[in-house]
Amino acid sequence: MEYVILGIVLGVLALGGLGWLTFVRPRRRLPRGSATYPLPAEKPTEKQSAPDASHRAGQGAGADAGEPERPADVVATAAATIERPPPSAGRLVRLRARLARSQSSVGGVLLSLLSRDRLDDDTWDEVEEVLITADVGVAPARAMVEELRTKVKVLGTRTPQEVRELLRQELLHQLGDLDRSLSVEPHGGVPAVVMMVGVNGTGKTTTCGKLARNLIGDGRTVLLGAADTFRAAAADQLQTWGERVGARTVRADRDGADPASVAFEAVSEGMDEHVDTVLVDTAGRLHTKVGLMDELGKVKRVIEKKAPVTEVLLVLDATTGQNGLRQAKVFAEVVDVTGIVLTKLDGTAKGGIVVAVQRELGVPVKLVGLGEGPDDLAPFDSAAFVDAILG
Repeated sequence: MEYVILGIVLGVLALGGLGWLTFVRPRRRLPRGSATYPLPAEKPTEKQSAPDASHRAGQGAGADAGEPERPADVVATAAATIERPPPSAGRLVRLRARLARSQSSVGGVLLSLLSRDRLDDDTWDEVEEVLITADVGVAPARAMVEELRTKVKVLGTRTPQEVRELLRQELLHQLGDLDRSLSVEPHGGVPAVVMMVGVNGTGKTTTCGKLARNLIGDGRTVLLGAADTFRAAAADQLQTWGERVGARTVRADRDGADPASVAFEAVSEGMDEHVDTVLVDTAGRLHTKVGLMDELGKVKRVIEKKAPVTEVLLVLDATTGQNGLRQAKVFAEVVDVTGIVLTKLDGTAKGGIVVAVQRELGVPVKLVGLGEGPDDLAPFDSAAFVDAILG
C-alpha cells in the first residue's frame, strides 16, 4: 500500500514538472505577416490626428486628411534641417565662371575676328555667321555687324582693348536697358502671384522650386501651388522643394484634378496666411495643342477672380534655340508673359538666344539657370552676362 501511494505521488510530481517546463519554454515566433488574427489598432493621439502639413485641395469636411502626421520626433528633425538659402543678389556674378565656360568660344572667336589687321567683307560675314550660330538671330546679327563696322571706321585704330570694349557695348545695347525686376512683393494685403508656364522638359517645376529658394533667401514668405495635376510626380517634386526651405505646398487630393481650382485654392490660402508670394506651377503644355493652351488661359482667369497675377514667367530651354522662340510666341498669345526664364544656359554656347527672345517678344529675360544645383538659378544681369561671354 505504501508503494502504491508513493507511486501516485511521484507520478503527480512528474506531470507537474512537465507542465512547468511547457509553461516556461519560450514560444516559437511566427514569421512576419503570418499572424492569423488582427492586431489591435493603436488609439490615435491628438498629435497624430492633426492634418498633414501640406494641404490637399479638394477635400471637404470629414474627408480623409491624407497621410497621418509624422511623429513628433520626425517633425522636429525635419524642422531642424530646413535650409536657409543664400540671397539672390550677385548670384550671376558668382556663377559667371560657369557661364563663361560655355560662352567663351563665341566671345573668343568674335574678338579674334575683330582683331585682324584687315577687316574686309569676308571677315564681317564671318562675324555675322558667328552671331547667327550663337542664336542671336539674323536681324539682330546684321544690325550688330553694321553698327560695329561704322564704329571701327570712325575709330581707325583697333587695339585689343578697344575691340573688346566695342563688342561689349554693342552686346549691351542689343540686350537693352529693360526692367528685369520680379513683381513678388505683396500689395494691399494681397500676395504677389507668379505663374510658371512652359512646355514639357524645360525644367519648369524645378525652376519653380528654385525660385522659392531665391525668394526665401531674400527674406520673403512663399506658398507653392501645385497646379500641374497631370504629371503624377510634379506635386511631389514641388512639395519636396518647398519642405527643404519651409514653404508649404497646396496640392490636389488626386491626379487629373482641375488645375484652375488648385491654383485658386493656393491663392486663397496665401491670402489667408498673409504670405508675400504665391508661386503657381502649371502643367507643361505643347505649344501646338490648342486645347491645352486654352486651359492655361483659364487657369490665369480663375486666379484673377481672387487676386491679380503679377508675373507670368515663361520657362525656356536655352539649348532648343529657335524652337524656343516659336514656343514663346504661342505662349505670349495665350497669356500675358511678363518675363523669360532661360534654363540650361550653361549647357550651350548659344547664349545669343537672350537677345533673340527679347527682340521677338519685347519681354525681358529675368532669370537664368546655370546648373542643376539648388542655388543655380540667378537673376539675369546684362553686364555680368556680357563679361562672361567676352572672358
